[in-house]
Amino acid sequence: MSAPLPTPGAEPGLVLAGPILRRVEARRVVLWLASTCALRARITLQPVGGEAIVLQPAPGSAQLRSLRAGARLHYLLLDLALDAELPAGRWIGYDLQLAPAEEDSAPWQDWRAWAPDLCYPGRETPGFVFAPHVASLLHGSCRKPHHDGSDGLLRVERLLGELIARNAMDAEPVPGADGLPGWPSALVLSGDQIYADDVAGPMLRAIHALIAHLGLPVERLDGIGDAGIHDATELYRHPACYYRRETLLPRHKRNYALREVLFGGVEKPVFTSASAHNHLITLAEVLAMYLLVWSPAPWAGLQLEPPPGMDDEEAALWNTERSRVEAFVADLPAVRRAFAHVPVAMIFDDHDITDDWNLSREWEEIAYGHPFSRRVIGNALLAYTLNQGWGNRPDAFDDALFDTLQRSLENPGAPVHDTCIDALLRFEEWHYTWPSTPPLVVIDTRTRRWRAERTARRPSGLMDWESLTDLQQALRGLPAVVLVSPAPIFGVKLIENIQRIFTWWGHPLLVDAENWMAHPGSAQAMLNIFRHRKTPQNFVVLSGDVHYSFVYDVELRGRVRGPDIWQICSSGVRNEFPPRLLAVLDRLNRWLYSPRSPLNWLTRRRHMRVTPRKHEGAARGRRLLNGAGIGLVELDAEGVPWRIRELLADGRTLSFTREEDFSRWD
Repeated sequence: MSAPLPTPGAEPGLVLAGPILRRVEARRVVLWLASTCALRARITLQPVGGEAIVLQPAPGSAQLRSLRAGARLHYLLLDLALDAELPAGRWIGYDLQLAPAEEDSAPWQDWRAWAPDLCYPGRETPGFVFAPHVASLLHGSCRKPHHDGSDGLLRVERLLGELIARNAMDAEPVPGADGLPGWPSALVLSGDQIYADDVAGPMLRAIHALIAHLGLPVERLDGIGDAGIHDATELYRHPACYYRRETLLPRHKRNYALREVLFGGVEKPVFTSASAHNHLITLAEVLAMYLLVWSPAPWAGLQLEPPPGMDDEEAALWNTERSRVEAFVADLPAVRRAFAHVPVAMIFDDHDITDDWNLSREWEEIAYGHPFSRRVIGNALLAYTLNQGWGNRPDAFDDALFDTLQRSLENPGAPVHDTCIDALLRFEEWHYTWPSTPPLVVIDTRTRRWRAERTARRPSGLMDWESLTDLQQALRGLPAVVLVSPAPIFGVKLIENIQRIFTWWGHPLLVDAENWMAHPGSAQAMLNIFRHRKTPQNFVVLSGDVHYSFVYDVELRGRVRGPDIWQICSSGVRNEFPPRLLAVLDRLNRWLYSPRSPLNWLTRRRHMRVTPRKHEGAARGRRLLNGAGIGLVELDAEGVPWRIRELLADGRTLSFTREEDFSRWD
């Protein structure tokens, strides 16, 4: 039975969300948090058996940036430089103390005051392990709050708790501990941390209550819509605000296309079912949603009464969604605890912004050509920058951009807001590399796309020629790499061919036809990277997006031995594929595209042998795993995965095993 939503009268403490541990290097620790006021910070790092490191960065410096988004919403971005290197493979406790920045005499408050359940039992403070040699990684994508099921991030929290309870701080697996890995180097979230385009009614109601509570500025909406709405307040009071937002789209000669592009007005029954009836629109809505999906604190005091004017069908949907949101909220303390103890790497996919984001040149021309859709996309991208993008690669964001961000937060809807959106849409530094061994290379498959020149409706390549060339240069000379691509580079061939057929008919949006093989230029360029003699011998490719999990072993055909490639997909963290449909597609794909099938020569991967692994408990003919959870990959000293598992939210742990005899197919 799910826990009830917080009762009225409670108040969030000093910290609304976080701390989230983002990036850890030998001489660097990056933390993110959101608070109810501007803060001073003092942090003490205490390695086991070592000397304490006390840091008190100056407010306004590059090590402590503060952004004000509302009367009671501030962001604290800590990028801490260390004089000495952190010890590897050792527990490092951290005591983060905070105090209001405007009150010099205010006492410091540690985590006990604003997040008393942040610390694991048996530990005096939160902490982490610096694991520069990647022996294990956690990864996943697609976390939808109102999905009818549990949260894969709970397995992250439980795994870390078990390792702490056993005092297992080394990167090596725990001897005799029922398959426990070593301490993970990172939690990689490969897309769709929020669903800006698919929001439950109760979640939207909570968003609006939180906006009022935090005193977020009212965004001006003059001139970007045809519904007579002048600002965010009028939007929130409009009869179509809940469950009917698609009717607020502007009308013009290409209205159907805009409806299809931005709000999923076209049905997509084959693979996905996008619901845009509560699509987030304003900047305040997206900022509030991030707080509500990452922390229990903002839920304190929220009253979620149904909005007036709902019909019977909407009221029934509200009740169903409310119970799911309640279950989601009950899990948030564990999610916050996990995020505070392991470095979290993030990258966007489409639902972080809107469904089918930048799918084709036609999509871009329509969406960015209208001020309404451009604002919606820009607001989500601005919120991504603050909540996700900065912590991946703080060096990419200079003082000028931070100044523009601050002025936009203070004046949403003003010209500076649109100027900021324009700058973010031109920004080309969303990708990043973490200097681990092997390096973690995270690519941007959304904003630097290879656009079709002849037919605007054809899907764009996931990366353009220039970005693929940059990737190849970044990989030169590396013996091994962990490459994060939100969409699988090697996906399910049957599904990709169905998408290809719908694209040929002129309807790529019907089936989310965005895969690496959909565009010949980007597909060939990526495959050439794998073939290049100076790129890594061992490629571990981590992906998500598709709402099911699988593992493929990939090898080049030919006389010269190519790299060893492992395509590992874990999706979703809190989402699943329609079970019956996936069962049919899985079996058909198995029959039609086994490694020995001649049909493989009709695909773009004809010069590669792609062999699926079987997961424990798989039914006859099944290779795709359906179920919310988190992926766990363990690597040896050469960067080769020796154990690949899925930690399911229902408590099961399933391994993907390689079949020894490829000539036998069940």
